[in-house]
Amino acid sequence: MGIVAGLDSSPDFTRIVVCDSDTGAVLRQGYAPHPLDSPEGGGRPADVDPQAWLLSLGEAAGGGLLEGVQAIGVSAQANSVVPLDAQGNTVRPAMVGGDKRAQVAAADLIDGLGGREAWAQAVGAVPQAAHPVTKLRWLARSEPDAAARTAVLLQAHDWLVWQLLGRPVRRTTDRGGASGTGYWSAATGAYRPDLVELALGHQVMLPEVIGPAEAAGTTPEGLLISAGTGETQAAAFGLGIGLGDAVVSLGASGSVMAVHTEPLVDQSGMITALADATGMHLPVVTTLNAVRTLRGAAELLGVPDLESLSELAMKSTPGAHGLVLLPYLEGERTPNLPHTAGTLAGLRRESMRPEHLARAAFEGMLCGLGDALDVLRGRGVDVRRVFLLGAAAELPAVQAAAPALFGTQVVVPQPADYAAIGSARQAAWALGVSQGTLDPRTPPVWQGAVAQVLEPGEELAVGQAVRQQFVSVREQTHPGALRT
Repeated sequence: MGIVAGLDSSPDFTRIVVCDSDTGAVLRQGYAPHPLDSPEGGGRPADVDPQAWLLSLGEAAGGGLLEGVQAIGVSAQANSVVPLDAQGNTVRPAMVGGDKRAQVAAADLIDGLGGREAWAQAVGAVPQAAHPVTKLRWLARSEPDAAARTAVLLQAHDWLVWQLLGRPVRRTTDRGGASGTGYWSAATGAYRPDLVELALGHQVMLPEVIGPAEAAGTTPEGLLISAGTGETQAAAFGLGIGLGDAVVSLGASGSVMAVHTEPLVDQSGMITALADATGMHLPVVTTLNAVRTLRGAAELLGVPDLESLSELAMKSTPGAHGLVLLPYLEGERTPNLPHTAGTLAGLRRESMRPEHLARAAFEGMLCGLGDALDVLRGRGVDVRRVFLLGAAAELPAVQAAAPALFGTQVVVPQPADYAAIGSARQAAWALGVSQGTLDPRTPPVWQGAVAQVLEPGEELAVGQAVRQQFVSVREQTHPGALRT
């Protein structure tokens, strides 16, 4: 038995899992929050000193956690940019997260290349405020001195790998991380340095993209460090999803991703063509409104929490007595309706009861995510099974409705840090390849996540009728907004 570790540096904390390299069994874990100050008004900071990630890593690894470990994999938050000068020092704090400062920069970049279709063809994604390429345009416009001194660009997981290796001359990344930058194409497997120059105003050094099973290097202490990847890709790898699987994540906003054999080009910008951590592709569709819809409904109905809202919704029946909620409370990205508002349709005297509105909120959220699934299906992505993630996936009203509304088997994995587990699995793969015991084309087979499996069963026809009711209201309210 070998021992490997997976390190996930999320926006808020570092979690480390130490695993058996043969089975994936978790042997021990470590955790530490990031020492970050919240900005005025709350929320997460848009600028972070990357040293905070190292401090958190050191704390999480304390107490001999990594004793006996032979290899480490690293995942970290996506949409991060660490700008370095020619000596490898940070020019300014890392730019992270969904940075609203960069919204104008995104529009500038789209126009600068000739429109949304040009970007979709170039790199499989249309710039949004969160994308690294957009942050570079903001930097060039807002902090020209810092932009001029920027000579090297890394993302969070690239920077952490580089630090663990002792800051070598060679800097690396992986396909998954590179595919989220806005200046690397999953279709061609190559950087677009012209897009970096378009955004930043000059050329820079970019990390070498290495294969999924390659090692980035070895630490001075002899630990093998695998390629690393983005948090999304690591979570997919930790779950063990394959062709025919999709992952639906229920946060305040929602996301749907699925494994696919080829990159997708979508000029509407609804699909972001990411690469995964195995050599395949991971198209992603996001929605702005998921659990925020439920929280809004709970406040409106005066119930204290989502568990109470779920209990109320279960007193209604599928279709909510004709009530349909289009949950576009923050505008929406899928369909692309940035300036719209939500819609409640089907109000009749008999439907104006709290339990029916509660049910409509759950069905509206899930139907919105069903629309995102249909965007992928409409492009030839096979979806036979859906993994449902997030605390809301545990709610009875979600579990009762999701299989029939999605039209598939639904798997609700036991809560775990699947990004850290995926990073450990990547470390085991790189270790096995280096020792000649694993094939670089075939990752290690680990025990799957402990999960509930839910089938649509006899409710399928009813669920599809509810979906059709939702689609009809959407088409009446926003004709042609969603072309799948």
